[in-house]
Parts: sequence; C-alpha cells; structure tokens
Amino acid sequence: MKHSILRMVWLLAALGPVAYAAPTLQGGSISGEVVQTQNVDSYTYVRLKTAEGEIWAAVEKAPLKNGQRITIGNASMLQNFQSKSLNKTFDRIVFGQLADPRAAAHGAGKSAPAAAEPAVQVSKAKSPDARTVAEVVKGKTSLKDKSVTVRAKVVKVNRGIMGKNWLHLQDGSGSAADGSNDIIVTTKDTAALGDVVTVKGIVRTDVKLGSGYDYAVLIDAASVSK
Repeated sequence: MKHSILRMVWLLAALGPVAYAAPTLQGGSISGEVVQTQNVDSYTYVRLKTAEGEIWAAVEKAPLKNGQRITIGNASMLQNFQSKSLNKTFDRIVFGQLADPRAAAHGAGKSAPAAAEPAVQVSKAKSPDARTVAEVVKGKTSLKDKSVTVRAKVVKVNRGIMGKNWLHLQDGSGSAADGSNDIIVTTKDTAALGDVVTVKGIVRTDVKLGSGYDYAVLIDAASVSK
C-alpha cells in the first residue's frame, strides 16, 4: 500500500525551480546522494540525487550531511503535497524511514552493520471487539463501520498528514504475500516506531484519498494506548 506522510521559505529563493523525477521504488526503497537538507519539527527534508534525477524526501529527524549516500525504506510517494511548515508545495515527495538510521551518525560513505529484525509476535487484545490484524484485513466486509480493538507493534509512522498520524501495525498474524499482515491506523494520538500499542477505532473500507491513494481497509479515528 502506498500511503503517505509529513511536511524551507528561505530556501526557495536560493533553490529556484527544482526538477522532480519519479524514482523507481524497487522493494519500497529509494537510494541517492544527499544534496540538501532542512530540519523542521521532528523531521528532516532531504533533496536526493538518484539515478533517475533529483527528488525530495522526508524522514524522521537525522543528522544527514551533503554528499552522504542514504537509502530510505518503506517509501511512499505523494503528489502535490503542501507543507504548511515550509510554506511550499512539492510536486512529488517521498516519505519513509532511513533503512539504517545509525548510518547517519557515521557520516558520508560509512554505515553501521544492520541488526536482524526479530519477527513480530504480539498477543491479541482482551476485549469483546478484539481482533488480530489479519482478522481485520480479511474480515473487512463484515467489520465495515464497526469498532475494533487491535494490539500490535508500530512498524511505520507518518505524522501530520491531513491532520492525522498514520500508523502501520503488525502483530504476527496474516501474510505479507496478500497484505493481511499489516493494517493502517489513523489517529490524533502519537506512537513511536517499535511501540506495542492497543488501538480502538472504526473499520473503514474502500477509502479513496485521490492521486491514486486508495485503501481497501484501515482503522480510522483510533485512540492509542500502551
């Protein structure tokens, strides 16, 4: 699923028009050389030079340096994205996470060895409307517009998009092959990558946000607790 996240006035005069190229997001990632950065709030906007051209991206705040090569994973593309904090509209921008955030601290051309990610395994919530991630995804038709409670691990966070935070949750149920292992949650509450949380919200199906961003199922307006 694509979906999206996030949001430099003094930069505009210096930059002038910027050319944006659509990168090939093989495996949901994009790699390139850092050309320019700008930190705002909890995020770093970065202009990358890739094999297909230059593209803007946004990741959680990191000490990136010009000339450094980085890879952004879990990449999602948004078109005509307006950043209120920068007072700028991006024709195209990629939101995602640094594939190895520790590499940023080691400077250009250096990287730290990546640790193996343990398999996600979270026990089911204990409430009458409790469901696993797979049960929500596979049972979306019967659960449409109904309240569910899901306990799972936050595997991706996109904050402040359309006035909400967007979380990807996994609990070890389902399969990556058919997408039943991951559910999107929209919420006003906050959570960090790696948190195990309990969310309670309304199942929405066939959500269409425009620009090709359509979701077969998500949990909307959720409350989040640890």
